[in-house]
Amino acid sequence: MFVSATIATAARWVLGRNRCDSTCSTSFTTIPHASEGESRAFFGRAVCQRRPLFSSGRGRTRFDAESISFVVLSKKIAVAGGSGFVGRRLVRRLESEGNSVVVLTRKPSKIEGTFPTSVKIIQYDPYESGPWQSELDGVDAVVNLVGDPISEGRWTAEKKQNILDSRIKTTEKIVEAIEKAQSRPSVLVNGSAIGFYGTSETATFTEKDGSGDDFLSEICIGWEGAASKVTSLGTRLVIIRTGIVLGDEGGALAKMIPIFKLFAGGPIGTGMQWFSWVHADDIVALIEKAVNDPSMSGAYNGTAPNPVRMSTLCAALGRVMGRPSWLPVPSFALEALLGEGAQVVLNGQQVLPERSLAAGMKYEYPTIEEAL
Repeated sequence: MFVSATIATAARWVLGRNRCDSTCSTSFTTIPHASEGESRAFFGRAVCQRRPLFSSGRGRTRFDAESISFVVLSKKIAVAGGSGFVGRRLVRRLESEGNSVVVLTRKPSKIEGTFPTSVKIIQYDPYESGPWQSELDGVDAVVNLVGDPISEGRWTAEKKQNILDSRIKTTEKIVEAIEKAQSRPSVLVNGSAIGFYGTSETATFTEKDGSGDDFLSEICIGWEGAASKVTSLGTRLVIIRTGIVLGDEGGALAKMIPIFKLFAGGPIGTGMQWFSWVHADDIVALIEKAVNDPSMSGAYNGTAPNPVRMSTLCAALGRVMGRPSWLPVPSFALEALLGEGAQVVLNGQQVLPERSLAAGMKYEYPTIEEAL
């Protein structure tokens, strides 16, 4: 009994992790996927050289031995939208930690050679029911990041409808697939955005606040509403309201850096609009935490804890690149080019990740200087 209990305690402690804490470089062996509480696993061995295991503290039991055999459970995770900027990083991270990953994509050729051969690539039509839906039967978690770009091109009536459909209708098909599954995933982590809150130069928004009343809010309300139906199926739902993602492979920085290199960088519009950002590695970490932490449910803001105004962002980027931030882009120019879509960059909101921090999220890049 004691041995079984000891192994079970160790398994729960390391579930979803591959090292004893953020300061320790010791890696644990992971094994073929198993859902929470299941015993489809084999024995691995961990050796911690930084501190003993099995000492009591902070409400968690650790072992006093330097090494112990234990059960480590990895997971099978389906990622829809795995070819995007955030999705690519997420898939690589999940795979590197021993998880079995299935990527649903419309265009497999777009990501050919992007991932290790162990990652399973499934071509699908996210707007239609089909054989692809059976791929969600037996997975432990589904991450849904599908959605057409918002900030590219003028918002015509057709463009706005595509933006809505690419989030709401595709999420409905994911939920439909989960409903059809004989063995349903324990969690759906679904995308959303901080546009949920509307815009303001003075207000501060947390997960406790309600929605705005503009088009971006409409998108997020519909998106989250489509995902919410999964809770009636017994699947835990986590909504990630993502801010503006920064990273070296895409996102906002990829569009700003070339302009600064040409000594033509500067704030957009008044420069006073809030820029609630998050580093790509941190949003991936938050999604992974949502997959692995059964105590997380509901909406979480995927933003760094220190938002800045647009002028501050541009000044920091100029300093990092050794370039001036002196040439503002006037509002009227963007409005003439993008029409209603210009509000994505001309208006902002100060969003704080209150629930994310309370859940124990640790940011590798908490300030804009560190992120750049």
